[in-house]
Formats: sequence, C-alpha cells, structure tokens
Amino acid sequence: MSAQKIQIFDTTLRDGEQVPGCKLNTHEKLVIAKQLELLGVDVIEAGFPVSSPGDFEAVNAVARQTKEAIVCGLSRAVENDIRTAAEALQGARRPRIHTGIGTSDLHVKYKLRTTREEVISRAVEAVRLAKSFVEDVEFYAEDAGRTDNAFLARVCEQAIKAGATVLNIPDTTGYCLPEEYGAKIKYLYEHVNGIDKVCLSTHCHNDLGLATANSIAGVVNGARQIECTINGVGERAGNTALEEIVMILRQHPYLNLSTGVNSKLLTETSALVSHMMRMPVQPNKAIVGANAFSHSSGIHQDGVIKHRETYEIIDPRDVGVDNSSIVLTARSGRAALAYRLQKLGYNFDKETLDKAYGTFLHVADVKKEVVDEDLHVLVEKQNLVAAN
Repeated sequence: MSAQKIQIFDTTLRDGEQVPGCKLNTHEKLVIAKQLELLGVDVIEAGFPVSSPGDFEAVNAVARQTKEAIVCGLSRAVENDIRTAAEALQGARRPRIHTGIGTSDLHVKYKLRTTREEVISRAVEAVRLAKSFVEDVEFYAEDAGRTDNAFLARVCEQAIKAGATVLNIPDTTGYCLPEEYGAKIKYLYEHVNGIDKVCLSTHCHNDLGLATANSIAGVVNGARQIECTINGVGERAGNTALEEIVMILRQHPYLNLSTGVNSKLLTETSALVSHMMRMPVQPNKAIVGANAFSHSSGIHQDGVIKHRETYEIIDPRDVGVDNSSIVLTARSGRAALAYRLQKLGYNFDKETLDKAYGTFLHVADVKKEVVDEDLHVLVEKQNLVAAN
C-alpha cells in the first residue's frame, strides 16, 4: 500500500519571521520562497498582509512568483484583515486565506473579552468572508491545545459548514504532551460532522521542546498537514522543524506517511534561511546542525569507520551532506587517527601508528580539535615513515 501524503505547510516567512531581529525584506522573502518551492513544500505562508505595507508587498510578490505551491496569507477574524489578505494574494495561481480566532477559555475571557458563542459567530463570519474571495480557506483555532475538546469540536464543525477547507489545530503555547495532542486530533475526527471533507492541520510550538513530537502524534492520529519552519525558527522557542518532520517520516516507513520534500536540499535550505535571517543554527541541531554527522568519541568513531549505520540512522547524503565527519579530539582512538592520516596519504604500520598516537594525545590535550595541518606537522616533526 502506498504511503499517505502529508502536506507540508511552511510558515518560515510568517511565523518564522516573528523572531526578533529576523525581519525579512521582500527580496529576501522571494529568494527563500523560491528555494521552498524547489524543496517541494506544498504551502508557503508568505506573511500577514495587513500587518504592514512591506508585508503586503512581500506576500503579493511571493504570490506572483510562485508556480506550483499554494500561497497563503494570514489574517485575524477581522474584515479588513481578510480583505487585505485577499488583495495581497491577487496573482497567485493557488491562493489560500488563513483566518481564525482564539478558542481557549483564556483567550475568550482575557484576550477577546467575549463569550464562546460570540467566538463561534465571528469564526463563521470570517470563514464566509474569506470564502467569497478564494476557494481554499484555512481556519485556525488559536490556542486549540488548551481548548476544551467539546467546544473546539463545535467551532470546527461550524467552520466547516461556513466553507473551510483546512482546519488548523494549533498548540499555540507548546503546552500539550504528544499523547494529549494526538488524542485531541482523534477526538475531532470522531466528533465533528463533515470532518472527512476537510484537511486537519497541526501547528505546534516548541516551548517545552515537544513541537516535532506533537506534530507526529497529530498525523499518526489523522492530521494530513503539518505547519512547520526551516530550522524550527519562530515565536519564542520556535516552531516544529520542517527538516525533522521530513526525516522522521522518511526513517519510519511503517508509519505509511510521506512528504513531497526533496530531502537532499534540506541542508542547503537550512543554510540559506540561517544566512537570510542572520540566525545561526545551533551545532547540535537535529538533521542540519554542524555536528549532526560529526563524531569525536573514539568508540563512536571506530564504529562509524567500520560500518556507518552503527552510529548513524541517516545517510548524510540524504540531507545534502557529503560525508560523516571524524573530528579528532583527546577522546579519539587509534582507529580515528589512522583513518584521518590515511585521508592525508599517510599509511603507517602498527608500531609507527602507536608512536604517532602518543604524540597526537599530547597535541589533543592542548587543542580542542586536531585539524589536518596539525597532523602534517606531527608527521614531519616526528620523522614518521609510512609503511610500504
């Protein structure tokens, strides 16, 4: 049986850009949007058009440039927001308006200062208005993660009746545990009339480090779209990381879920977004971090040299990295030193290698990392002779 397709909704240009200091201009958004389409994402959320003239211009430019992906503009459940989003999306081959309202009791009482019934009424009006401009309307129930399931189901059912094609169930504050979030998606499938006519979408934040896990729990329980960003950038602690989702689904084929993303472009895309947003990727970041395929422990190095899969579950070439990296430190063993020396053209017998290793350890105790130049100097200073 062929794997079921999970739509990848990339919100790097909208939610990802909300990181302080990471504002993108129109040109930068166009460059990233082009790369995202090349990567193979299904939806590009280009921005929040009503927020500023610059964002309006950027959304419109992305809409006109994009050839295959759906281009989405965000709005609140406010008439001017929706009309502005519709105007910004003119020229898009496949436009989508993304509109919604807070549904948790905290949002209803303290942010919106209204009632549950009024929230439903405003949700319906927003979806209907958006539907008058575009066929594809996504409704978000902000703070769905902390919303009572029964009320959330009521809101979703009315949004479907009003014409929504996608229902976004955000864990806006990153509060849910995977089991809770997955159960919420399952509950909606079992209690919302017409749910089979729409696509359920996950949108998880990483405040407790659970964004990716919650998104996976969501699709395992029936969601068919994941909203995510390159490098997991986004508000506060960030969003679900696109690269993690793609590779989790790829490495676990028994889930019978797949994406249309070209994984070989993940590292390249990560570097582009990092450069454009001026936001470095932490070295230990899964999939795209500088250390994701680096090994400095002697035990690990020996295993990887003998058979890569002993310590790597992903072939680095699958994400656009040429090779695994054997990093020489004071924790490295003889196997790693011999491996790196061979790469430089030095092949020593055991006795000579033992001599080289003793000297290497002295160097490694002084330096955090021993690089190729250090190895050349070591060989020359010790007058080491390669084996025939």
